[in-house]
Amino acid sequence: MIESKIEGVSFQPLKVISDERGAVLHMLRNSDPFFKVFGEIYFSEINPGIVKAWKRNKKQTQNLAVPMGIIHLVIYDDRPNSVTSGVLFDCILGRPENYNLIRIPPFLWYGFQCLGEVPALIANCADRPHNNTESEKIDPNSDFIPHNW
Repeated sequence: MIESKIEGVSFQPLKVISDERGAVLHMLRNSDPFFKVFGEIYFSEINPGIVKAWKRNKKQTQNLAVPMGIIHLVIYDDRPNSVTSGVLFDCILGRPENYNLIRIPPFLWYGFQCLGEVPALIANCADRPHNNTESEKIDPNSDFIPHNW
């Protein structure tokens, strides 16, 4: 189990049921402690070596899982009233070793990079539909966040 060093970020190991035919990959149920309300589900594909960063949602909570491929996820907390303000956290997500659900609450910067030689697929079950006016983006190479891809 991965432990987050950022207030409000949490992980849940996900169940995989597999046999010689393939696998069933669980992600989120309405009875899970992570589940608040359904907003939308979408998938983000990221090609090998590519970085998608930095983004911050003002209202939307992300519930991410990586059913295909592997990513390096980085989260940065710059919330002024957070006990973990200034903390940078990173982890590896994806199958088979790191199939987890990660919950990212609003106002945290996050980004990811695809590791390996095949594209990764990130599933997001958000608690509200995406709205461009409720999110912010900055350049992946910004000096604002103390991380170099």
